[in-house]
Amino acid sequence: MKFIEEINQKTHEKVVYFHDPKSKLESIVAIHNTELGPSLGGCRMRNYSSKKVALSDVLRLSEGMTYKAALAGVKLGGGKAVIFGDPQIDKNDKLLESFGTFIETFKGTYITAEDMGMTVDDMAVINRTTKNVTGLSQEKGGSGNPADFTSYGTYLGIKAAVESVFSTDSLDGLSIAVQGIGSVGLKLIDYLAKYDTKIYISDIKIENIDECIAKYDVIPITNDELFELQYDIFCPCAVGSIINDKTIQTIKCKIIAGAANNVLQDYQKHGEILLKKNILYAPDYVINAGGLINIYNEFKSEYNRDNIFKQLEIIYENLMKIFNISKKNNIPTNKVSDELALQVIKNHKLINKL
Repeated sequence: MKFIEEINQKTHEKVVYFHDPKSKLESIVAIHNTELGPSLGGCRMRNYSSKKVALSDVLRLSEGMTYKAALAGVKLGGGKAVIFGDPQIDKNDKLLESFGTFIETFKGTYITAEDMGMTVDDMAVINRTTKNVTGLSQEKGGSGNPADFTSYGTYLGIKAAVESVFSTDSLDGLSIAVQGIGSVGLKLIDYLAKYDTKIYISDIKIENIDECIAKYDVIPITNDELFELQYDIFCPCAVGSIINDKTIQTIKCKIIAGAANNVLQDYQKHGEILLKKNILYAPDYVINAGGLINIYNEFKSEYNRDNIFKQLEIIYENLMKIFNISKKNNIPTNKVSDELALQVIKNHKLINKL
């Protein structure tokens, strides 16, 4: 018997827990805000240690999607989904189809997509039981893996940060550490390697390290060394909360700019500390908006990859604006980006009332 429980959260429009014992699916969907349009956000599958940890993750991620959409200029709201389990062991068609039926209960107010632990092929299976899924393969009428756009947008964000800190549009002579060499991280390195840079890489999967070493002149390091070595730019492209009470004390860089979500474990505290340490932080939901901008274009009648790459320039523009306001007013960049996003939503409400 399927079990659905609505979880009361004053910060969100709707949060729902779903359990289907038959398929062994446990999932939470969080809809943060639909003022600008239906909520959209990827589905993440992880071996969460508890329901509380999973809930915390989906709440933060869905809120970030609201702000990401607002600043990216797309007519979407913020939502997110999580599935409990090891994607290498627990994922199967039956579970994914059950997840699709869960998504259908939201009647279009939440649209799911690919995220950590999920693939384009998984989206096709989910699509069997719901139409409210995007990020499908090109063969299925979608645009495929959004990594091309997320990585390019992140690269543009790094360029903006370098311009702000070093007053140059070149990465030559800089040292960069990339954590997470998955599809996004590897494509990001393709952009970074075109410059005369020293690139450190770190990943929990040896095969990812080996693939990167075979393609590029990079230096593999351990996760501990990420926060011991001195370099110019840290690019987190793996799990969230990588800047926490421990790592923020020892990290030695001038810029933090990467594709990972929820980079700061404590959003309020760690943003303030980075400002005091004179480390420029590119807010994650601003710099990694490339995938969302691409997916939004799937809803249009004509899909044009070249036009999407041009649209990603908004990431550079948004970050330069955020960095300038932060410098002028001595406010953490993450707080500046929140205020700008909330102003977009507020303006939309005012226009609709007229």
